[in-house]
Amino acid sequence: MSKKRFNPLQWLSFKGPYKVLHMTWFAFFLTFMAWFNMAPLATTMKANMEWLTDQNIKILLICNVALTIPARIIIGMLLDKFGPRKVYSGLLIVMSIPCFVFATSNTMLQAVISRLLLGVIGAGFVIGIRMVAEWFPPKDVGEAEGIYGGFGNFGSAASAMLLPILALNIFGGENGWRWAIVFTGATCLIYGFIYYASVTDTPPGKVYHRPKRGGAMEVTSWSSLYGLILMQIPMLFALGLLNWKLHSVGFLPTQGAHVIYGLLVAILCFQAWKAWSVNAPHLREGYDENDKWEFRQVAILDLAYFVTFGSELAVVSMLPKFYQETWELTPQAAGVIGASFAFMNLFARPMGGFMSDRLGSRRRTLTTLLVGLSIGYFIMSRMNSAWPVPLAVVFTMFCSFFVQAGEGAVYAIVPLVKKRVTGQIAGMVGAYGNVGAVVFLTVFSIVAKPSTFFLTICGSAVVCALASQLLKEPKGSFADHHHDEAPEADVAETPEAVTS
Repeated sequence: MSKKRFNPLQWLSFKGPYKVLHMTWFAFFLTFMAWFNMAPLATTMKANMEWLTDQNIKILLICNVALTIPARIIIGMLLDKFGPRKVYSGLLIVMSIPCFVFATSNTMLQAVISRLLLGVIGAGFVIGIRMVAEWFPPKDVGEAEGIYGGFGNFGSAASAMLLPILALNIFGGENGWRWAIVFTGATCLIYGFIYYASVTDTPPGKVYHRPKRGGAMEVTSWSSLYGLILMQIPMLFALGLLNWKLHSVGFLPTQGAHVIYGLLVAILCFQAWKAWSVNAPHLREGYDENDKWEFRQVAILDLAYFVTFGSELAVVSMLPKFYQETWELTPQAAGVIGASFAFMNLFARPMGGFMSDRLGSRRRTLTTLLVGLSIGYFIMSRMNSAWPVPLAVVFTMFCSFFVQAGEGAVYAIVPLVKKRVTGQIAGMVGAYGNVGAVVFLTVFSIVAKPSTFFLTICGSAVVCALASQLLKEPKGSFADHHHDEAPEADVAETPEAVTS
């Protein structure tokens, strides 16, 4: 990599690390197109299937996110063990199957099972985080991860724009929506093979560092072990909320809901035991001081992504309705304004990574963006029908910038915490984004008032900004090489070098 600071044209290259970056963000783009391929077609589907009621659509949308939280943890472990090339390719290929099953569904049971399984594809984001970190040095990793995340996230907006056109204008007929869903699955299937044939896990001569142990995240202190166990609780709590929602809408009987609650408690106990059994024997032996890292770093990043990405998913879900009811806009106009919140990903998320790379302190950059996010949501909580619509849109975009730039700043730090467990760290942080979405949407369903909803996110962001003061600047934040790996010239002589 060149040591020049900033040349925007270099990101347009399709050679070396830039080729890997562009191929990887497109893989992420396709996973989000497939993951969000139902919402834009829900009205068309309902018109062509008698059994698909408004209530059933709500159930399917809940199922669509239910398994994403545990999937991001599991994918993170597989990623660290097998490498991003195999795992991303495998995910794209395997997840085409539930796409095809959903496209051919004729009963609610088939639709529920396929949407549950398809939620796993939402874990694809985690894979690219490590792939990009392998190909870019710390001094550029924030911007590279921001481009990866921002352009990949745009897949959800692409689904909203493209799939209705395919269903109604290209394929047409009562089965047009089915062919549109098939299109997303077929694209994932084909690109899975293309990706496998086109990239490698690391640049030539560079070692792919793997965890020393599997089964649970490797930590290096007793306090980190206790923190790891404690941070499992909110993730399972979010799954409990989803279970409660499915019960409240009548999909799950009371007995079935109680069984799932019991299962979640059993999973928590198993995870705690697994974390203890994997780490405790080695903690008793002790770690070399240079090999230690603090789980506190991960916990703070979990909370930051809970507020940033979690609030984005929640707000995108309610914003069109908020604009429509507050200013009596048409559904089309409200939908465009709501979509613009996600559109900011193309600019804001890379900008968050760029700021993290260039402003000299990744911790201060993240804190500043969290403060801006809290101000943005506070302003949105004050919005009402007396505001001019253009002014409301301006402040909505102001808030959106800080939300998505904050996401970029979070993942500018994630790959620098501990290289060999980057997949697991990225998986946990990503899962907390989904936890935030579930929690904030549950709050919205209870309080019903948008102002209270926005104030809740604002307060959470303030707490997170304060917590971020405990974040330590990662070692070698702006170096040419990660602190826990040798320069490439030395690594090339290592017999364990991974080149594929």
